[in-house]
Amino acid sequence: MCDFLDGNEEIQTHGGKLPHWQQGEVMQFVTFRLGDAMPASKLSIWKEKRDIWLQHHPEPWNLKTMKEYHRKFTDQLERWLDQGSGSCLLKKPIHRLFLEKTLMYDHENRAPQCAWVIMPNHVHLLFTPKIPLPQLIKAWKGVSARKIGQGSIWQRNYRDTLIRDASHFANAVRYIRRNPKNLGRGTFTLWESARSMAVE
Repeated sequence: MCDFLDGNEEIQTHGGKLPHWQQGEVMQFVTFRLGDAMPASKLSIWKEKRDIWLQHHPEPWNLKTMKEYHRKFTDQLERWLDQGSGSCLLKKPIHRLFLEKTLMYDHENRAPQCAWVIMPNHVHLLFTPKIPLPQLIKAWKGVSARKIGQGSIWQRNYRDTLIRDASHFANAVRYIRRNPKNLGRGTFTLWESARSMAVE
């Protein structure tokens, strides 16, 4: 199967109001965060605005509507995450190491990795899922939380985006690479495959 989204192939969906999408082994860009990474007051206002917007923009969305959603809502979340709210457990190298090992355990078989960055309070991943996405994310969160040993640390949900084409892939790699640009040394971990390192 192709790495990129095929408009002629079926897309499997699961989840609630904003479903998660998977199309076989099409590459995914996924973000998940620590449970305390988002200030509750900001998140409440964000959800209220998003709910109103969703009432006026029922799915399925065309590309223009999807871009508008991300510009209005996803980008705002990313800015808040990058401000470093919450406990920032992943700032500690030992905690990041537990997550790194968890991700790379599946690298050869269940989820070949292209690139990822572990930030102090969230993670961005670019990979090819060989099994259902919810199963992978649940395993990564569960195993890493147990190893870190501080209880239930992860946000329940996650954000996923199917990679549309080579340009989208390159943009995702660049995003991951640039995400920690304002962080100090030793506070994040960036990993790239040979394919990702070839992206300028």
